[in-house]
Parts: sequence; structure tokens; C-alpha cells
Amino acid sequence: ILFDSVVLRRCSISEGWQKWHRAGGRFFLWQIVYQICASLFLAILIGLPLALALAAGWATDLREHVGRLILGVLLLGGLFLVFVLTAAVVQVLAKDFLVPIMALEHLDFADGWHRLLALIRPEKGRFAAYLLLKLVLSIAAAILFWILAIIPALAIAVPAVAAILAGKAAGLGWSVTTISVAIIFGTVLLLLLGYLIALVCVPSTVFFPAYALYFLAARYPTLDALLHPAPPPAPELPPVPESPPPFEPPPLPPSIEPIV
Repeated sequence: ILFDSVVLRRCSISEGWQKWHRAGGRFFLWQIVYQICASLFLAILIGLPLALALAAGWATDLREHVGRLILGVLLLGGLFLVFVLTAAVVQVLAKDFLVPIMALEHLDFADGWHRLLALIRPEKGRFAAYLLLKLVLSIAAAILFWILAIIPALAIAVPAVAAILAGKAAGLGWSVTTISVAIIFGTVLLLLLGYLIALVCVPSTVFFPAYALYFLAARYPTLDALLHPAPPPAPELPPVPESPPPFEPPPLPPSIEPIV
């Protein structure tokens, strides 16, 4: 639905759900398969070295295996870092590029990945640069978001603190009534704060999918035709009938012959 909203430049959840719920279901199935595979691989990555270390007796006498433990921890930490980066890259590629391919070509996730990898192979460097640039932009957007989020947070927190201090100054204590009122108003303020923070996040929420779609459109003609539709043909005007000029000069008088 977010993909459809960015392409059409308008948001309609009900219309988007009716149009894309099948493609969304296929992508949701991919997310489930991906999470299960990633969890199993992570369990093997961490569990297998731990099992080997326990089987070798490293846990019984740590002093004799300090060097091996340090080396093993460093090696395991490096593998874990590689796993996290790989998983993040796969997730970003799926969210940015697999979604439009699956939606526009009505493919399942296996065929969608095959199509996406075929697009990536000729331009690996450009896609790597895209990932690095998106990482930098994400960090910058996160910093800007937290700075802007302080404004609505202060707009909610300052009146709430002022109301609590005013209630204490008026001699109000904590009773069933005051606790109930505090819970009600606290819930309303939290909902309002969440709405304001979400409103602040709208530009970045729309920018990153749009950036991904326009990057992919330069290499994916189907999406490019959707983002840049051909202008409608100009209507044919009926032929203009020929008409005489609006003004014709009068005929010249006959020439006078000289008298002989």
C-alpha cells in the first residue's frame, strides 16, 4: 500500500488493500520464510561453536583455554557482524526492490528474487553505492527526526508537568478519582504525542520509498512506465474549411482610351 501511495501520489488504504492484498500476502509469506531461515542460521552460527567448545572441555578449565576463548569470541563476533550486515542488506533489498517487482509482475518471492538479482548483476557497484548512501541518509534522517521529535514531546510534557504541579499546589492527593483522571488524560496525551511524532516522520517515511522506486525505475522499464506515463495524444482537430478572404478589393475601372 505504501508502494502504491508513492507511485500514485495519494493514499487510499481500502483501495490499496483491494488492489494489492494478494501481492502483499506473497510478500508476507516471504517475510515469514526469511525470519525462520535467519533464526535457524543464527542458532547454528552461535550454537555450533558453543557446543564444540563445551565438548572440548573449555568450560571446565577456563585458564588453560583463555587464548582459544578470546580467539573464538573474536571470530564468532566477526561472523555475527557479517550475519547482521547480510541480513540487513537482504531486508533492505526486499523492501525497496522486491516489493515493486512482485507487485508489477505478479511473481512469488522466489521468482521475484531471481528477477531482482538479474537486475543487480550488471550494476553491482551502483547498488552498493545506493545501500551506502541510504545508510548515510538514514542516519541523518534519524538525527533530524529526534531533534524534531523534541518539539512535540515538550509541547505535551510541559503542560502535563504544569498540571501535576498545579494539582499538588492546590492540595490534591492521589485518590481513586485523581488516579483515574490522570490515567485518562495520560492516555490521551500519549496518543496525541504518538500522532505528532508520526506526523513529523511523514517526510522520511515517504522519501525513502520514493528514492528506492526512482532508483529502480532507471533500470526497470515496467516501473519507469508507471512513474513516467506517456502523455495522452493530442486530440485531432477537425479540418478548417477554406473560405474566401474577408475582404476583396473592388475591380479596377476600365482604362480610358485617348481621343484621336
